[in-house]
Amino acid sequence: MSELPELPLDQLRTLLAVVDEGTFDAAAAALHVTPSAVSQRVKALEQRTGRVLLMRTKPVCPTESGQVVVRLARQLAALEREAREELGIAGESGPARLPIAVNADSLATWFLEAVTRVPQDPPICFELHREDEAHTAQLLREGRVMAAVTSSAQPVTGCTARLLGLARYVPVASPQFTARHLAAGPLQRGLPDAPVIVFDGRDELQDRFVRSLAPDRPGAGRVRHYVPASDGFCDAVAAGLGWGLVPEPQATPLLRRGVLTELVPGRRVDVPLYWQQWKLDVPTLAVVAEAVIAAAAESLHTQD
Repeated sequence: MSELPELPLDQLRTLLAVVDEGTFDAAAAALHVTPSAVSQRVKALEQRTGRVLLMRTKPVCPTESGQVVVRLARQLAALEREAREELGIAGESGPARLPIAVNADSLATWFLEAVTRVPQDPPICFELHREDEAHTAQLLREGRVMAAVTSSAQPVTGCTARLLGLARYVPVASPQFTARHLAAGPLQRGLPDAPVIVFDGRDELQDRFVRSLAPDRPGAGRVRHYVPASDGFCDAVAAGLGWGLVPEPQATPLLRRGVLTELVPGRRVDVPLYWQQWKLDVPTLAVVAEAVIAAAAESLHTQD
């Protein structure tokens, strides 16, 4: 059995800096070294592991092997920071940096309330990565984040998963849109062909809703308006650009004012959300997790 090669800390730190900063030049500036030194360290680490760790794109992207090493580098950096704090020598490296992946709707409705509850002594720099809830777990696999709000119940390797609650969505449209596109016949016949608002190319929530009404249809209509912002999404539906599933906290006041109307009165779509984080005993991460879980319990729905 071959012996596992040692992975020098300076090379691991450099790889992590390249991934976080996006380019070799930016990593060099962050580390206060030359781009040549950064390149040499990454190449040396690739030689030690016998793997290509980075795809030299802009921004750079870790390979499958690189994801493993980046995850290790980030975990070691977190453990080193905690040790420095316990020893009273943490000031040299500045505030703790905590990368978290979270979906846009959680950001717009409840997640920011959670992070404001986190004590800032010692200070924490939150680095929030916005991503669809079905894809936030991928950022954990890549080692880009330490925790994620995700719709995946299956823990990423090296992580734990805990149910936060159910994010509830309301299928809605403006009254004018409903009169123009959906008044001619049954909803299951008209909705699949009506213009629809989707967050981005990976947003399948509206398609799943259409299939629940009309199983013979592949999904929502051909006219698909992409609005990649939670507030903008809601505004686009209210303006009559298309129909869509809007988070209940955003939809409720607009329904009361008559700005929006329910497509199926009383119908709701629930998306389970989970908190996944590293298994490492990192006090900073534990404090944040406690605040997130508490805020989610107040804002999200529970399973029956």
